[in-house]
Amino acid sequence: MAKPAHVFERDREWAGLVRFATSPWPDVRLAIVSGRRRQGKTLLLNELVKMVGGFFFAATDETEHQALARFGRALAAQTGGGRYAFADWHEALERLYIDVPQGLIVIDEFPYLTKASPSLASVFQLALDPRGYARGAKSRLLLCGSAMRVMGRLLAGNAPLRGRASLELVVKPLDYRAAARFWGIDDPRLAVLVHAIVGGTPAYRREFVGHDAPQSVDDFDDWVVRTVLNPQIPIFREARYLLAEEADIRETAIYHAVLDAIASGNATRGGIANHIGRKSPDIGHPLTVLEDSQLITREADAFRKGRSLFRISEPLIVFYEAVMRREWTRLERGQQEAAWRDSRATFLSQVVGPHFEALCREWVWTVDADVFGELPSEVAAGTVADPHNRTQIEVDVAVLAREEHGRPRRVLSLGEVKWDKVMNAGHVERLRRARDLLSVKGYDTSGTILTCYTGAGFQGDLPKDARLVTIEDLYA
Repeated sequence: MAKPAHVFERDREWAGLVRFATSPWPDVRLAIVSGRRRQGKTLLLNELVKMVGGFFFAATDETEHQALARFGRALAAQTGGGRYAFADWHEALERLYIDVPQGLIVIDEFPYLTKASPSLASVFQLALDPRGYARGAKSRLLLCGSAMRVMGRLLAGNAPLRGRASLELVVKPLDYRAAARFWGIDDPRLAVLVHAIVGGTPAYRREFVGHDAPQSVDDFDDWVVRTVLNPQIPIFREARYLLAEEADIRETAIYHAVLDAIASGNATRGGIANHIGRKSPDIGHPLTVLEDSQLITREADAFRKGRSLFRISEPLIVFYEAVMRREWTRLERGQQEAAWRDSRATFLSQVVGPHFEALCREWVWTVDADVFGELPSEVAAGTVADPHNRTQIEVDVAVLAREEHGRPRRVLSLGEVKWDKVMNAGHVERLRRARDLLSVKGYDTSGTILTCYTGAGFQGDLPKDARLVTIEDLYA
């Protein structure tokens, strides 16, 4: 089944969905599809149901009684009209598999239903059991949702549906290169600036900014003022809604405080706790909830075991915490030009700089083996202690080979990233010092390539043991 021409990218996701929907095996019955809102999940599933046939039901935030009534109307309409009045979900699912014996059954925004009916996953488990309502039916069930923490628990631990899914698909934002194509941006510098705010969420390109895209780097500031910082444009409040949409997040103040700390450059657990005036154990639950919701990620330090760095995974939230929340009063009063003028330096240092570092680490995963001698096993930021100088060297992009039993871990590359500062031989010397220290610690650095990732160029001659990676290289 060819992917519809109007669906941008998503080739792998489409192929996985088609394999599931058309599988000839009778025990392939359940798929779980998740992903944050605005990624195009519903579009994909709608198109698939059109092709293979079946039933599509979109849940909303309502009571169990209301949900059953609306489900009954939708199912009756599927079979010719009228209405069904179901007493509970057992009745509803029994009728569902009678009326839809083949094709694809899609329940979209499933977390809304479980919010009103907490035992619903167990009802679906009974339906899918060998002696359940689905016995003999050739239809396949697909549960989809945007509340990542809720969807993640459907197949975890002792969850009722654990072990029954044949497909577990997460629809992620477009990667940075695809996002640039989607926005129609050819200038790599402009692409980085835009991606640092809106990331790879497809919906932000169209309805959320009214199809308004910056025409050039010179137009970027005006674009920010007339769209993202404009109270009349839907994307203005989107970052707040992303947090509120997660079902397990009630009191948002502590979560915003944690996100603000990370956006301000406090990447460790202790640094976050100090920033918000709490003890480290007190922020364990908020960190877990945000991580399970995939709003933040935990990355291990490349060279310090047991030390983790937290990153915000949604660029729009970083922009909101670093820029918008601090200027909220002026923004709501329509003073976005003044707010942006006073915040632009913060945007470059706290938003674009760290974002460019993340893009450089992502780029490493996409390059051919000959760039660093072989394909990497690990790409991360790392900290190298320098006892002699009583300091630490921050390595922005550490590229490591796979671990081999009985051999020192090989470091393929050590990299430093600068977005708006011209790099020079001094930056290479810092990397060289880190390489020497790692060699003393037992790492194999005999083939380590020192890499300068730059958004502003390199001054002077590049040392022979160093490599230069530019913005153009990232988008090549």
